Amino acid sequence: MNNEREKSGLALDLTHAKLAQYLPFLAWMKASTQKSIYSDFLAALTGLIVVLPQGVAYALIAGVPPEYGLYTAIIVPIVTALFGSSWHLISGPAAAISIVVLSIASSVADSTQSDFISAVLLLTFLVGVIQFGLGIARLGVLVNFISHTVVIGFTAGAALLIATSQFKYVLGVKLESGLSFLATWNHVFTSLGQANVYDIVIAASTIVFTLIAKRLKSPIPPMLLGMLASILVCFLLQGTSHNVSMVGAMPSGLPVFYVPNWSQDLFSALLPGATALAILGLVEAVSISRAIAIKSGQRIDGNQEFIGQGLANMIGSFFSCHAASGSFTRSGVNYDAGARTPLAALFTAFMLILVLWFVPNITAYLPLSAMGGAIMLIAWNLIDSKHIHHIFKSNRQESIILLVTFFATLFMALEFAIYLGVLVSLLMYLKRTSQPRVMNVAPKSYEPSIDLRSVERFDLDELEKVKIIRIDGSIFFGAVNHIQKEIQLRQKADPQLRHILIHGPGINFIDLSGAEMLEREARRLEQESCSLYFCALKNTVMDEIRNYGLMENIGEDHFFASADDALSTLDISNKDSF
Repeated sequence: MNNEREKSGLALDLTHAKLAQYLPFLAWMKASTQKSIYSDFLAALTGLIVVLPQGVAYALIAGVPPEYGLYTAIIVPIVTALFGSSWHLISGPAAAISIVVLSIASSVADSTQSDFISAVLLLTFLVGVIQFGLGIARLGVLVNFISHTVVIGFTAGAALLIATSQFKYVLGVKLESGLSFLATWNHVFTSLGQANVYDIVIAASTIVFTLIAKRLKSPIPPMLLGMLASILVCFLLQGTSHNVSMVGAMPSGLPVFYVPNWSQDLFSALLPGATALAILGLVEAVSISRAIAIKSGQRIDGNQEFIGQGLANMIGSFFSCHAASGSFTRSGVNYDAGARTPLAALFTAFMLILVLWFVPNITAYLPLSAMGGAIMLIAWNLIDSKHIHHIFKSNRQESIILLVTFFATLFMALEFAIYLGVLVSLLMYLKRTSQPRVMNVAPKSYEPSIDLRSVERFDLDELEKVKIIRIDGSIFFGAVNHIQKEIQLRQKADPQLRHILIHGPGINFIDLSGAEMLEREARRLEQESCSLYFCALKNTVMDEIRNYGLMENIGEDHFFASADDALSTLDISNKDSF
């Protein structure tokens, strides 16, 4: 009887574990305690204060009504909390994502606001479908093809675009929509004479008070204090009497169900941009999840995170949400505030619902210029100056990737800027792999075994009639010309050379083109009274050599297990000098 109960309990545990793979909320709900629920509730209160100004700000960046940002901060976190992998990631409106949404939607939508909104919502749905599909196909590895340098360069460019887009609010002037980066700056300079001094003062007060609150390490979010200060400044200056525009009150109640425009033409026009935006959103979400997981000790499932983000954007598109991703600021605040489970994200979402239901006038007295100042600060904080300086200082190729991505972001369609950054980084990688390091090595010592080191670095004497070269990299079709050239240069430089020994612990694999090149070189060297040998190859590389027939064609006696075996077999006339 007891055995049957144990078996039954084991079967239930296995079933629950299996379900938790597809329904992650089962795991954290089971782990929730009264203490963790209380901690999540307190963290949610902090999250609410942070998301209120950010939700409105990012909606303005995306070009949609302010309430859409808060709708996004309600629906998206609920879905990602239930189906995502991270217990601390807070998804929703994000600055870089919002500027891409504006860029893509404005490039395909007609001039009316309703057409633009339809484009934004369909774009959000497509982003969700692509993300969900990548997660189901277990293609989480795709995010690894977007290097951190590309993300830094893109984000810095997006930050400059975001700041540029806010000048019309900060200066209180009218600028045409859809202008390029340079055209916008040109219009800004030509419109300085019509700038509203009251808007400038209000925007400056937002920036100044936010920075002061940040410097004083205020327990209340500095941006919120900056906005409250700007409302007070606007009231004291009687801003409404001097043409200062307000954000206005938001509609009360919950986001309503709305079906996006499903026209074939709009679908086709948005698909390329949706693909780039989907991948960018996944990179942000997974990067933030992993960064926080290092502190929390949680294991992140990238594919499940894809699924959670995809479902959130798909469902959100039917409830007036623009495309969203993880928020580093809100996620960091959530973890630092003591959140234990995704229940904190659910609590914050429900609190936002209460705000929209009972106090929709919360933004009625908020000047647009104050929002513009706050968004400029957000843009400034997006620029990772520390990493940018490190990249420029340490790596020329990474610097090129960063600059290409940055300028492409400013002067190209944003989705193509991401593609270009990825393409350049892949080309740089291919260039490096096609030119593996080939160095001369020689014995530094013979006891207890032969220790081969770089001739140049350790200033070593090379052996007579023997050239030992180490190859660090794979011998594949892209690298065969480079390696063949290096072998030939060494042979021609020493007419007395009789043996070339390739020391191969740094060789990862050899493909058919590589094997054929080595066989040709071995035949050529034999004709010129020189022999090609190999030692210390990995077992997997030896398997490839056998499969390609290289060992059979040039002889098994040309392959040695170690440098000791090779040099003890070859005629080394000056061994005693070491």
